[in-house]
Amino acid sequence: MKRILVIGCSGGGKSTLARALGAQLDLPVIHLDQIWWTPGWVELGDEQFLPKLDEALAGERWIIDGNYTKTFDRRMPCADTIIWVDQPRGVCFRRALWRAVTQFGRAREDVAPGCPERIDPEFFRYVWTFKEKHDAKIEDAIAKHGVHAALVRLCSDTEIAAFLDSV
Repeated sequence: MKRILVIGCSGGGKSTLARALGAQLDLPVIHLDQIWWTPGWVELGDEQFLPKLDEALAGERWIIDGNYTKTFDRRMPCADTIIWVDQPRGVCFRRALWRAVTQFGRAREDVAPGCPERIDPEFFRYVWTFKEKHDAKIEDAIAKHGVHAALVRLCSDTEIAAFLDSV
C-alpha cells in the first residue's frame, strides 16, 4: 500500500483513519478539503483545484482523504488501495453534528486554514442523504476506474480498528 484513497461519508472517520494509517505506513496524507477550500469556506474551483490534485497524484506515495466524486476518474486509476469507510448514516450524522457543536469556530487540521467549524444545514443534509446519493456513484467509479486496486470496505469502528491492527 503506497497510494491509498480513503473515501466515504463525512463523519465516518475518513480523516482519522487516514492520519492513523499515514503514521503507521509513513505515508504523506493529503486532505482534499485542504486543497478545495480557501479561507471563509470559499471553493477554490476546478481550474485551480485540478492542477493541485494532479500534482498530488504524481507523487509516488500518498494517502488521499476525501470524496470529491467528480475526481474519482483521476484518482482511482492512480491508487493501489481504495478504502471505503461505509459507516451507517446515523453514526456519520451524529458525529458530524457533534463535531460542529464541540469544535464550533475552530478550524480542524484536515480543512484549510480560515475555515472554522460551523453549523451548516446544507452540510448536514449532505451527510444525511450521502448513502442514497453517493453509494451507487462510488460503486460505479470503482467498477470503472478502480478494479485494479485492492478494495477495503469498513462498515464500523470495530472494522476500522481491526484493519489498522492488521496493517
